[in-house]
Amino acid sequence: MPRPGSFLKHDDLPYRPCVGIMLVNREGLVFVGRRIDQTIEGWQMPQGGIDDGETPLQAALREMKEEVGTDKAEYLGEMEEWLAYDLPQHLLGVALHGRYRGQRQKWIALRFIGEDQDIDIKTADPEFGSWKWLALEALPRLIVPFKRDTYMKVIAAFRGIAGPVA
Repeated sequence: MPRPGSFLKHDDLPYRPCVGIMLVNREGLVFVGRRIDQTIEGWQMPQGGIDDGETPLQAALREMKEEVGTDKAEYLGEMEEWLAYDLPQHLLGVALHGRYRGQRQKWIALRFIGEDQDIDIKTADPEFGSWKWLALEALPRLIVPFKRDTYMKVIAAFRGIAGPVA
């Protein structure tokens, strides 16, 4: 029997419509969480699927509440373009419930207006085992390789609005 994903091709599967969230605190640091479902050290910004009838902003706010455990944020902006990344071959048929070749993401920047104690990653369906605030430029070093190009584009797009509050 073939390994999961070994017979699938990227072109055989669609992209999952998704939202990505750059949550920035008052100091200009970015929220990242360490995924609990990874065998490698996998840190990322919150992200998740866009439900039918949702706008990307509505999905971002819902996902932030589901993954970060808070809704204390203000809208800063969003990328005009959608970014897509492909899963590596060994994750096809495994990750994203086996139904997608990768994700097509609309990235939204939000300013966290709460206090650190307002963050509670022990949600009903937790995705992160730990979290931290990280300097914008440090993000690519912690991200799984197949998402790095996407993160570099997000950093470039939000660099001007993701700084500290004056």
